[in-house]
Amino acid sequence: MGQIRSVPPVKLFCGVLYADGFPWAAVLERLTSACGPVDRLSEPLPFNFTDYYRDDMGPVVWRRFAAFAGLAPPGGLPALKVTTNRLEAELAADEATGLRRPVNLDPGYLEQAKIVLASTKNFAHRVYLAEGIWGEVTLQWRNRRWEALPWTFPDFRSPAYQAFFTELRDAYRRELTQAQP
Repeated sequence: MGQIRSVPPVKLFCGVLYADGFPWAAVLERLTSACGPVDRLSEPLPFNFTDYYRDDMGPVVWRRFAAFAGLAPPGGLPALKVTTNRLEAELAADEATGLRRPVNLDPGYLEQAKIVLASTKNFAHRVYLAEGIWGEVTLQWRNRRWEALPWTFPDFRSPAYQAFFTELRDAYRRELTQAQP
């Protein structure tokens, strides 16, 4: 029989897709107000991997990642996704952009071996978590680098994203070491 062990805390983050010209400062302010302070931000990265969001966000879309300060239990991911869905709807209603969905918030967490994203959509490779939210292992850490899985979104395969997550993983490992007694 396996022994049940405590689960190490994880690093929560949110991927933010936003329409060109949408006020990033407003997104960051709402995100930190609802989810807590951010201790690491990626640079704005062009999101040109698919036209999936063109009708909702326009022809030019940007991506940023915001990692939240501190460590948290992984079981908090569903509540974070529920919160970011609410924020996404509020931001769309508050800004008169003429766009259906000027912001898309994709929360997840990073731990030493993987990156998990939250989704409201079920699929064969997703596992139900709670509150109508599923979790998906999007990248795995193997042989000192991130490895994509067959279902990994094209943008998460990019060197720019993986460089950010490698830096975040290094910071997470330091933070995890400091948090342990």
